[in-house]
Amino acid sequence: MKLDPAGNVHLTYCTNIHPGETWPDVRASLENYLPRAKAALVPDDAFGMGLRLSAIAANDLAQPDALAEFKNFLQQQNLYVFTLNGFPYGDFHGTPVKENVYLPDWRDNARLNYTNQLADILVSLLPEGMDGSISTVPGAFKSLIMSDSDIAEIMENMVRHAAHLVDIHQRTGKLISLTLEPEPCCFIETIDESVDFFETWLFSVAARDQLMALTSLDAAGADAALHRHLGLCLDLCHAAVEFEEADAVIRKLDNAKINIGKMQISAGLRFAPVTDRTLDLLKPFDDAIYLHQTVTSSNGNLTRHIDLQQAFDAHTAGASAEEWRVHFHVPIFLDDLGEFATTQNFIREILAIHRKKPISNHLEVETYTWNVLPLEYRNVDVIDAIVRELNWVREQLASGAEG
Repeated sequence: MKLDPAGNVHLTYCTNIHPGETWPDVRASLENYLPRAKAALVPDDAFGMGLRLSAIAANDLAQPDALAEFKNFLQQQNLYVFTLNGFPYGDFHGTPVKENVYLPDWRDNARLNYTNQLADILVSLLPEGMDGSISTVPGAFKSLIMSDSDIAEIMENMVRHAAHLVDIHQRTGKLISLTLEPEPCCFIETIDESVDFFETWLFSVAARDQLMALTSLDAAGADAALHRHLGLCLDLCHAAVEFEEADAVIRKLDNAKINIGKMQISAGLRFAPVTDRTLDLLKPFDDAIYLHQTVTSSNGNLTRHIDLQQAFDAHTAGASAEEWRVHFHVPIFLDDLGEFATTQNFIREILAIHRKKPISNHLEVETYTWNVLPLEYRNVDVIDAIVRELNWVREQLASGAEG
């Protein structure tokens, strides 16, 4: 939905909350859920969506007949697509994903081809005069990056994608940005690592020269295009789990001239103090589907665990910490859960900054873990929960009141 009179700032939720890996399954879920969400939120206005497409679904939707039918559906329902989630390439629901969610990563041409296809789909769906964004894997899973040659491969493929976006912009006038989503235990996980990667690699002379060779742009044009088409997807759960500070996040990205092409509004779990009881409280969240990276703080020193079990083992072995933060997306309207809390306060701080000066034009609530959330936290219809989340954001942006 549009949040400003000019129609430049959009708020939605990501459809990766709904299971579906094939286009028929995705199409069926959109038909079931989107009209209901729209009717509850903006019955008389257009409603934008954050569409998630697997590689299989994207290939099917790219076919002319499927694309034409979907565009007709959007028009009939007064819906529009302005952002795509291009992070999970393959299965994302009902089967163990864990670290495979990052594969193929940006060293692999399959990731490049998939993302190029997403851009081709998005430019066909984007309303005139509206910019688009695609969120993606932050390079790769950190343990797979062994040398600068791996990083160079990531950079080169991202620049190749930027050239594809330049071509789209020159042909159609529509601007699409690729937004890298920092995440714990990935190649890019912190804001400092994000700034370093952009400044050292994506905004480098080598990247500029590569883009010049792939396009008709001169040096100044290539520099501008890299900044225009390559940016960040700021996931607020991920940043909070990394113990980032809201003001510092925005200041560092602004100083580095890194565009926040999308902001994903999400909350994680927060435990302080940490005791043996913490493990009991967390066990219902230890599902077999997703990674739940855990960052622990002890006297200001951070320790990162790839998944909950590693954090459990470290605690049992005697590791001490004052606070744990866990990458498990929970509904953003939740805060005090009795014996533990969420990182909702970080969202409040970021949205307070956004009220004064927009951080991003694309705001997307992303609570994809709905189907593995312990039952006591999902005892309502999923659309009711989504509507409550989006209304909570609207209330924060309107007044900053305690919603």
